[in-house]
Amino acid sequence: MTEVINSNPNLMPAEWAPHSATWIAWPHLDSDFPGKLEPVRWAFCELIRHLSKNENVEVLCANEALKADLLNRLKRSRITQNVNAHICAYERTWLRDSAPTAVFSGSNKKWIKWNFNAWALYENFGPDQNIPDFVSKASKIDLEEAKRLDQESSLVLEGGAFDVDGEGSILVTEQCLLSTVQERNPGLNKAGYEAAFAKYLGAHKTIWLSGGCEGDDTHGHIDDIARFVALGKVVVASADPSDTEQYESSQENISRLKNAKDAKGRTLEVIELPYPSPIHCDGVRLPASYLNFYIGNNVVLVPTFNDEKDRTVLGQLAELFPDRKVIGISCVDWVLGYGSLHCSTQQEPR
Repeated sequence: MTEVINSNPNLMPAEWAPHSATWIAWPHLDSDFPGKLEPVRWAFCELIRHLSKNENVEVLCANEALKADLLNRLKRSRITQNVNAHICAYERTWLRDSAPTAVFSGSNKKWIKWNFNAWALYENFGPDQNIPDFVSKASKIDLEEAKRLDQESSLVLEGGAFDVDGEGSILVTEQCLLSTVQERNPGLNKAGYEAAFAKYLGAHKTIWLSGGCEGDDTHGHIDDIARFVALGKVVVASADPSDTEQYESSQENISRLKNAKDAKGRTLEVIELPYPSPIHCDGVRLPASYLNFYIGNNVVLVPTFNDEKDRTVLGQLAELFPDRKVIGISCVDWVLGYGSLHCSTQQEPR
């Protein structure tokens, strides 16, 4: 947990700051949701229904047939306002990672373009690399390409790898950014990442957690394990001792957060949220986590898993967001793609 002085005017607002829109991509790969693409699309409609009541929802569709499918489902669901469909080629639906990140530079809004390489894991990501340019053009907002500060090359990063409080604090994991497994930026150390966070996101205090959620194919994204919910306040995933695969890691993360201070020097208030019971498919554990919630203008949309802990977590989050409706969306099928609500969304602040 170290500090870097920031002289750059870029600042990424917290997710709870007002949105102009939320960007999503209509799912279309059967391989991402084996046997479950149909119910996942209806779950996406639920996401759109709740968000479109108070902000625009900008939906990428890979072709005209997918656009027609989207519009048909919206009509059948009686979703009639604040939704715009765009034709744009892409592979996966995880716009948290492939879309750009919005920041303010003074009073001007702009997008930051990361180099997306499919988490240094998959090979079919070529079209996804064009998403930032498309979003910039469609939104009429300028785009800045993020570069490594130690060399003249693009910075590989994903939006799910970090979480900010809008006042200069950022959460990340060592597993995601410093491991040689699924290595994003070979040779880039903590200081190098922290300098990039300061330059592009206005985050001059980095809080490094240990590891991510078991089953996460991104190898340690933060948005499954710890999130800012207010200034000076963080929720963190807490594993049951019987969950031997991730109990020690979750305890280490909790300890680090309780000993951390944010960019304003505040000791963090740390609220523990349980993991749901483990979910497997074909013998593989899936990254089921309540922490993958998304904060909209008047709602907090929370992944649920037909688990007895669903109600407990919804109640905890309702207390933390008293001015927003806290609504669960079933992600039992969605998580087959190794992500859920937060992974699928990218906010455009107002």
